[in-house]
Amino acid sequence: MELELYEWLCVGMFSGFIAMLFSGFPVAWVLGGVSLLTVSVAAFVFPEQLADGFYSIAFGDLAAVVPRIWTIMQNWVLVALPMFVFMGLMLDRSGIASSLMENFVKVLGRAPGGLAVTVAVIGLLLAASTGIIGASVVLLALLGLPIMLKNGYSPVFASGTISAVGTLGILIPPSIMLVLMADRTPGVDAGGLFMGALIPGVMLGVIYIGYMIAVGKFLPNSAPLPADARPLRLSDLAGVFKAVLPPAGLILAVLGSIFAGLATPTEAAGVGAFGATLLALAHRKLNTAVLREVCEQTTKTTAFIFAIFVGATAFSFVFQALGGEEFIHHGLNSLPFSHDGILISVLVLVFVLGFFLDWIEITLIVLPLVAPVIAGLDVGPADVGPRMIWFVVLVAVCLQTSFLTPPVGFALFYLKGVAPKEVTVAHIYKGVVPFILLQLGGLMLVYVFPALATWLPQQAYGH
Repeated sequence: MELELYEWLCVGMFSGFIAMLFSGFPVAWVLGGVSLLTVSVAAFVFPEQLADGFYSIAFGDLAAVVPRIWTIMQNWVLVALPMFVFMGLMLDRSGIASSLMENFVKVLGRAPGGLAVTVAVIGLLLAASTGIIGASVVLLALLGLPIMLKNGYSPVFASGTISAVGTLGILIPPSIMLVLMADRTPGVDAGGLFMGALIPGVMLGVIYIGYMIAVGKFLPNSAPLPADARPLRLSDLAGVFKAVLPPAGLILAVLGSIFAGLATPTEAAGVGAFGATLLALAHRKLNTAVLREVCEQTTKTTAFIFAIFVGATAFSFVFQALGGEEFIHHGLNSLPFSHDGILISVLVLVFVLGFFLDWIEITLIVLPLVAPVIAGLDVGPADVGPRMIWFVVLVAVCLQTSFLTPPVGFALFYLKGVAPKEVTVAHIYKGVVPFILLQLGGLMLVYVFPALATWLPQQAYGH
């Protein structure tokens, strides 16, 4: 099929973006720069071909990016982002994780793969209360990796466990990725998406734990029982209950208020940020230096995300003005597949892009382009609303693998940065392979059983 001029420009624009990612320039500037370069090519190289018709574009049109960015900045849902980031960073400094590790080891450490299971349980609690991947991976590595290695755990199994469990925070609400996905997908709100992702996220955690127990039982050389394990005491159970109570209360305050309809995600984020500060104060970890560090890191993280927002807005505007949406829509519908085949092709594309792109770029650029196509397919739930929640959850589960797949697997970099010298990059890469396969298995379960993502929102909304 011969491509039209505007289609060649769309292909060149997207290909140029992928190529420029390897230049080392910040992603936000790459997005904006490729957009400006494409406008220049369209305006000066092909002025007569693009002078008339729907696909006309000129420098004056680029000014429309400004009100589009202003509209994004007025979105109250996005106000939740800095507060969720603040909550996660403050919890990281509160000392809760170290208390959880110390008490859970006493209870679970004696079971097959018990130390890995301990890391997984703590990771689930951190995922539901922080949602910051870097903080979770680094914290779990500092707390769990030395203990596992000291007790004879294989560096491959130990590093894979921490990398995979640390990424659960991007899927289990409250997740900043889900907030952005809800904002970029028409017809999907953050509260409904939080409910939709909860069961698949917990399910993945349970799958991980099952795998860890199996490794401890059938491959004891990779996860041996601790040599100094002592009988379980009642005081150990009391210690676990006492350690779990603060983060569980925070999770209930944040997610419970959203699910019960008492607060919007933005309001719940404020409650979470305030609650995390109180927990740090209660653990005597809050002082001026900590507060300043958390505020500075929150500002940097938020500025990074919103800078990409600005670049992605310019990119998507130029791409749409060139007819990129029609090009994507026509291309997907022209595939020689059924509707299910088209959806699987989109998920495969997202999985492959996860090797090279961060989840933010995929969420801001790719998701808005393919979502309208999926909304018109006869797949999954019959109603469009549940179908879109199901689809976005599928993309979220798929994107979780992007933190583990080289060369842009950020969880791998976070772990290597704090791991002991005996844990090599080869150990980390080998360790994450089984967990990537488990994630793809979880993705298949959500695909085959859409109710995993739609049942909770339907119960809450009554339709």
